[in-house]
Amino acid sequence: MNLTIVPLEPIERGQLRVMHARGAAMALVLIVPAIIAEITIKDELPVRGALAGVALLAGIWLAILSPPRRWRHWRYAFTGSELHVAHGWWTQVHTIVPVLRVQHIDVAQGPLERSFGVARLVLHTAGSDNTIVTLPGITRATAEEIRDTIRARIGSAA
Repeated sequence: MNLTIVPLEPIERGQLRVMHARGAAMALVLIVPAIIAEITIKDELPVRGALAGVALLAGIWLAILSPPRRWRHWRYAFTGSELHVAHGWWTQVHTIVPVLRVQHIDVAQGPLERSFGVARLVLHTAGSDNTIVTLPGITRATAEEIRDTIRARIGSAA
């Protein structure tokens, strides 16, 4: 068995900003209702500020502390015949997608991703489980280059 170690590259720094922004949005979803609840039921709470304090701590985790930690653990490599996508700190996942298994390719960019100059490459593969592999946080040009290379390989294999 021939095992070749493929060096993996980090995703773009713009994805870190996307993660911070999404975390801040989630923090607001937690903090605003907690503050409203504090104001509404202030006489029934044993400790004033307990709900808002817990929500604030969760918000700090989501918006500030967690994104860099998650971002650092995303890596990828494209060898021409395989796409490697690795992520995760606690549960580490390294997915290898052979180009010839790809059936459909998307390059996606939401408004937040567009504003920070990153895109997602989404590969749909043959099979029954885990048939969608997403690589976030690469430049649109890189995503389109990988997409075009895969499309050319698939076309020449048919």
